[in-house]
Amino acid sequence: MFRPPVNRAMKTLDRSFFRKTVPLAAAKIFEKSQISSVRQALGKNHDLLALPRLNVIREFKEQDGAIRKGLLLREDIKVDDKATWSPVINELVQKGTVAVTPYDLELDYDYWSYAEIASSILPEEMEEVPQGFTQVGHVLHLNLREHWLPYKHIIAEVLKDKNPTIRTVINKTEDVGSHSQFRTFPFELLAGDADMNVIQHEQDCEFRFDYSRVYWNSRLETEHRRLVDTFGAGQMVCDVMAGVGPFAVPAGRKRIFVWANDLNPHGYEVMQDATVRNKVQDFVTPFNQDGRDFIRFAAKALLESEPVTVTIKSKARREKKGKANDGKPIEQPPDQIYTRPRFVDHYVMNLPATAIEFLDAFQGLYTGKEELFAPHTKQTLPMIHVYCFSGNSDNEVDDHKDVCERVSERIGFTITPEDRVGGSGDQSIELNIHNVRLVSPKKQMFCASFRLPPEVAFRKV
Repeated sequence: MFRPPVNRAMKTLDRSFFRKTVPLAAAKIFEKSQISSVRQALGKNHDLLALPRLNVIREFKEQDGAIRKGLLLREDIKVDDKATWSPVINELVQKGTVAVTPYDLELDYDYWSYAEIASSILPEEMEEVPQGFTQVGHVLHLNLREHWLPYKHIIAEVLKDKNPTIRTVINKTEDVGSHSQFRTFPFELLAGDADMNVIQHEQDCEFRFDYSRVYWNSRLETEHRRLVDTFGAGQMVCDVMAGVGPFAVPAGRKRIFVWANDLNPHGYEVMQDATVRNKVQDFVTPFNQDGRDFIRFAAKALLESEPVTVTIKSKARREKKGKANDGKPIEQPPDQIYTRPRFVDHYVMNLPATAIEFLDAFQGLYTGKEELFAPHTKQTLPMIHVYCFSGNSDNEVDDHKDVCERVSERIGFTITPEDRVGGSGDQSIELNIHNVRLVSPKKQMFCASFRLPPEVAFRKV
């Protein structure tokens, strides 16, 4: 009764087609003061119409011009068939509290959801409608399968209508990075404005960028948050493939020093804007270099740079007016002082398609500097967080072995899944392989974190 009208021959969206009148019964209430009690009684007895996104309270105009309230009743309750009335309805009618009266419920395009409208348009043999999409600012990004392409424009129009914050709908036409080293992707505009300049918020930070010129994946917010939470205030992070800064900028807000690098000139410009916009320029410094060069540059430059100190002044606090004993300021906490470390605590390499290939840059990273690190001092070698793709086998241990073998090959040092904390291998490696997300049925994204081994860091190359 409540499904939208069906037109599987529709090629251009006709919103006026989706209108439907459903005859129902309603309980018209004579006294306004009894609306709440009647609704409670009918609701408790499951006599009210139960439809999502629909208000069961309706107005009835009497012949004398008076307006009364009524409640829509369940669809199997009939005005002219008292056998369908529950004992509660009968009792309310006998008391003169309500009258059961006809009501024509008008439903239109605005009522039905995207899935309901799409199901009434797409061919019946398509048992599902496209649901997988991401939103970046006002842009909705589809990745339509081939059998949906003949209906792509009408799908896009309905999606735009049903998502009020969407102004632009695009469809990816080829894989990410297939035509650009900057991880952008070819796309076609399906509906709305040809405007790819978006405003995106993540972890209380604001980013403004041209989505057609940089990489952004809203599905990675949980992973961005997870990794940033492993960094400590005052630590030094080098984000080798930083994009527009989804790791770097939130980390800066947590008083973490970040050197954030990206090869994409537009990504670099966006990071420069984001550091100022989010007031983290004292902690986050953008760079525009090749990732392999940046790994070695950062380690060397930090050792040679003059100390950088950031002071966060405490906010003066006074007792509330009228409650202070003498009106003088109460003792306030001391200023927070952060000095940028001379050593990198973490390297982040978020380029899952190729990041592992850059790991050879860590060979000999601190050659000749052994005396600066443990056991000669308390300084530890950096943690490496490298993102990658692998298979999605039934046994994830096989996937983890694959990741370790590929990492080992690039750094010239054997790491195994047993080198994790609590494992039977070399626990000084502190290995952790985190399953980030399933990209496709046979493709999983991982983050492999490990402590740079001394044999790699001090190797003569």
